[in-house]
Amino acid sequence: MENILEIKNLDKTFGKETVLKNINLSLKKNAVVSLLGASGSGKTTLLKIIAGLEHQNNGEIFLNGKEISNIKPQRRNIVYLYQEALLFPHLNAFENVAFGLRLRKTPEKDVKQKVMQMLEYLGMPNHATKMANQLSGGQRQRISFGRAMIIEPSLLLLDEPFGALDSTTRQKMQELFKELAKTMQLSALFVTHDLKEAIVMGDSIGKIMKGHLKQHSDLREFYEDEESGVKKEVEFWKQFIN
Repeated sequence: MENILEIKNLDKTFGKETVLKNINLSLKKNAVVSLLGASGSGKTTLLKIIAGLEHQNNGEIFLNGKEISNIKPQRRNIVYLYQEALLFPHLNAFENVAFGLRLRKTPEKDVKQKVMQMLEYLGMPNHATKMANQLSGGQRQRISFGRAMIIEPSLLLLDEPFGALDSTTRQKMQELFKELAKTMQLSALFVTHDLKEAIVMGDSIGKIMKGHLKQHSDLREFYEDEESGVKKEVEFWKQFIN
């Protein structure tokens, strides 16, 4: 399976501080890579560079085989999702999801068909006319996902998208995303500081520590790596079971 994203030898500094050093990362088409790391490790900076919101000091970024470092953010066909849903408050759920299609001047008949299909995927067909302030946190995040996915981006960048949700809603959103990723054949980088979430969400995992990235080819390799912290966490929880 070919890679949709490849990052080669990427460095980023802010003043005298090195935030990212010699980053190499690959993402296969229709796969999700979890990007794990503590706060301040450089995860968000890397996403912003891929999206075009920051620029690296050195290194190359290839999307579908094309170097994109000098391409403007709006032309990269990448969608960046934040922890906050950031819905347009003056638009209802239907129009929030439809926003990208309308920018592309999609025919009205197609807009209606695609948006209603997306709302079905999201389990929210009965919420189409509700405004953002009438939706719960989890519902707003669903609509945010719908707005992102309906334009069929080459790549989704998710920056701790469920971090602001309660544990029950967070689990439901994780399940929904896994289902949508498979149904819609999504390619995504999923940033989280939560070890369990990284394991649940990713087909493989990369871990950033002090600006350095180590990517594991699969979850088994991640588990076996003593530096990943997985075995330590398993042993920690075992003491409460035995």
